Amino acid sequence: MSHNTENISKHGHWDLILEPKAGLFDLQLREVWKYRDLLWLFVKRDFSAQYKQTILGPLWHFIQPIFTTIVFLLVFGKIANIPTDGIPPVLFYMSGISIWNYFSACLTATSNTFVANAGIFGKVYFPRLVIPLSVVLSNIVKFGIQFLLLLTAMAWIAFKTGHFYFGAGWLLIPLLVIMMAGLGLGLGILISSLTTKYRDFNVLIGFAVQLLMYATPVAYPLSYLKGKSFAAWIAWNPLTPVIEAFRFALFGTGTVDSAGLLYSAGIIAALLFLGLLVFNKVERTFMDTV
Repeated sequence: MSHNTENISKHGHWDLILEPKAGLFDLQLREVWKYRDLLWLFVKRDFSAQYKQTILGPLWHFIQPIFTTIVFLLVFGKIANIPTDGIPPVLFYMSGISIWNYFSACLTATSNTFVANAGIFGKVYFPRLVIPLSVVLSNIVKFGIQFLLLLTAMAWIAFKTGHFYFGAGWLLIPLLVIMMAGLGLGLGILISSLTTKYRDFNVLIGFAVQLLMYATPVAYPLSYLKGKSFAAWIAWNPLTPVIEAFRFALFGTGTVDSAGLLYSAGIIAALLFLGLLVFNKVERTFMDTV
């Protein structure tokens, strides 16, 4: 047996050698790039499996934001009578819902990475970061569908009013989407690392996301909170400058808070880096606890 092993080690050719990570900061991000084909396979799987056994299928990507917009129009527009900073209410709510849905989908799906994929992780080796990255990429397709719906509503209202804003602010949109993806990914993989030991986070995450939406100017403009005692807490929310800038980019109303965006970018970078470190550490031993 030992003689055969020596011959293999001397004359055999190994395609892949699995070695333990050297240290905490050894993230091996290059390895993720080597598995990019697998990443795209997971992206296709996530998107197609989401509504695989439903009657309406991908139409739910349109139905969900439409119904949410109707509820917002009724509750926040008609009952609470909250202003929308001169933006048509339908467009105001749809814009907030589309960018928020992308963040919340990335966060909730990636936060369950280890628990939901324990069966796959226990059978075959690949960089574990591929799974949460595939979630972020597959959800951007969903965001693209909802953004197309928003553009359709903008075109319809422009046809009726004769006004359609298209300016340099639109160049900000890809950056803002990337920031939302980074925040959802960073928080998600951080929470997924904690859920391997503390399953309470699985229960809390849905409730926390709902509360966070009301602490973010999705259904109301930040200007509406001026003079209110809790306005500062909403302003410190790193999602706030991103959503406000997203509406400015689309409709040209208000101003972009450059300092706020820099603050958000710093928070996002810190959470993403911390999430990668913790994810990398938990990845080594999570099969013992899941």
